[in-house]
Amino acid sequence: MNILVIGGAGYIGSHVTRELLDRGHKVTVFDNLSSGLRENLFPEAVFVHGDTLRYEQLVAAMRSGGGMDGAVYLAAFKAVGESMLKPEKYSVNNIIAAINLLNAACETGLRYIIFSSSAAVYGEPAYLPIDEKHPTNPENYYGFTKLEIEKFLSWYDRLKGIRFASLRYFNAAGYDLKGRIAGLEQNPANLIPVIMETARGTRKELQIFGDDYDTPDGTCIRDYIHVSDLAAAHALALDYIGKNEKSVTVNLGSETGSSVMEVLETARRVTGKPIPSRVAERRPGDPAKLTASAALARELLGWKAEYSDMETLVRTSWEAYRK
Repeated sequence: MNILVIGGAGYIGSHVTRELLDRGHKVTVFDNLSSGLRENLFPEAVFVHGDTLRYEQLVAAMRSGGGMDGAVYLAAFKAVGESMLKPEKYSVNNIIAAINLLNAACETGLRYIIFSSSAAVYGEPAYLPIDEKHPTNPENYYGFTKLEIEKFLSWYDRLKGIRFASLRYFNAAGYDLKGRIAGLEQNPANLIPVIMETARGTRKELQIFGDDYDTPDGTCIRDYIHVSDLAAAHALALDYIGKNEKSVTVNLGSETGSSVMEVLETARRVTGKPIPSRVAERRPGDPAKLTASAALARELLGWKAEYSDMETLVRTSWEAYRK
């Protein structure tokens, strides 16, 4: 297929691009480089420097190369804390850009969309592990934007026949096992890259946001998934909706949880660095524990998390940051 990867110069986007290229797809990366990096671009992929808020640029990109069969949408802002402080920023960049994408798909005849969604659509878990039937009740504005985009996708599926896969990620981490992704995340807010920056001295210390949660060591527990496993899921989801002409929403996670302290201790052991830390106040909108059920992704997509053990997550991250 001819695929447009929107946000393809970013952390997850570059791994998805690499996976699609490895599987023989033709890829065009569409990115405004606000957080994506040129060193994350591959010579086999066409690059278009464009912005999702410029509708005409999306249309032109979708018509390029003889026309796009599908798009992967990875261009959203994703910092939970910032979304609670600047909802207007997230409304524009996440929701309006997604509407532009859908309208451009209608205009150009693009048939398939793979959407980078989030476990944040669920909010505080009513039960664990979280499956796709779990109520959706986001506790932060970032999660709200993801859920609204899923609703738009469902309507455009029904009304316009645009098939989609909504992939509800848990916490992406790690780097390409072959070391082919050179660029690091810019101003990361997620735990493992923040730990890596602290290990190499870019940050003074790691802030642990709360140590009084109802968990064994008092710190939040999250389900971490290797970015290469995520990338494979995007390719498998594209195959699924293309073959079955049917949209799908699935969770992507390792199905195991690690606390902040467990991740930190693993990182101290793998890196050999002390990694100083201090406890700070809780962040608004942070549930105590989130773990996934990925049974539906296994059943429908034939997907499994192969590289999402904490040792591999931290080791591949440290190999990237150590360079």
